[in-house]
Amino acid sequence: MDFDDPMLLLSSWIGQIGDLGLDLLWRFIHIVVSLWHIVSGIFEAIESYAISFGLIQKYNSIDLEKLRCLAVVVDIEVARDVSKVIELLQWLTTIGVKQVGLFDSQGLLKKSKDMILEMVPGSMLLQETGENIFSPDRERIAIEFISSSDNKEAVVKAANILLQKHLISNHPENDKGENVFTESHLNEALRVVGENVHVPDLLLVYGPVRSHLGFPAWRLRYTEIVHMGSLKHMRYGSLLKAIHKFTWVRQNYGA
Repeated sequence: MDFDDPMLLLSSWIGQIGDLGLDLLWRFIHIVVSLWHIVSGIFEAIESYAISFGLIQKYNSIDLEKLRCLAVVVDIEVARDVSKVIELLQWLTTIGVKQVGLFDSQGLLKKSKDMILEMVPGSMLLQETGENIFSPDRERIAIEFISSSDNKEAVVKAANILLQKHLISNHPENDKGENVFTESHLNEALRVVGENVHVPDLLLVYGPVRSHLGFPAWRLRYTEIVHMGSLKHMRYGSLLKAIHKFTWVRQNYGA
């Protein structure tokens, strides 16, 4: 480059100033976003502690009629910390939740289910509850341990039943039928193969990313999903707030 040419020199300076300006703008935006996250985190922590101590009146009572089934997804990296899972279940028992599906993708919590049931007062396996799961007794909680492999075989069998009943059997001459399946059809097919899949109303995800982390998709028909952050930094107030918010949301289902 000929630096004796004033136009080329000016162009070079403008380019350098532009690069510097973009770099400063990026750093400024990064600082603003970081400060916003810090302030937001501090506010949420203060609010959570205020809820925990009962200082915000609207969270002191929760109508749990809408929340018949709650699911909790735990990231595989922290699923080994059973003590935090036990503490979370104890909180849910205190709140009055009756049914909880506890999920980690590899089924690590299943291996510790005996210890979990022993350490959580009033807990029992969902399969052992019978029909009295929603009794007025607040100190009872039914727990289902779920992994990615659960119910897959049952869903395949149920799909084959639906195929035979609604497609092939209706029009055997061309192997085409009415391609309309409803939730009741699926539930009936699952009952036929001996599976009673409990669909959660609310799914709480404790993990590093905003994802259901492998929770079985066929159980997420009308489920509200809330990301709760890391299990290591869980707060009772945040849990209470998430459940309270769900119970106040009006849900509209399409026809």
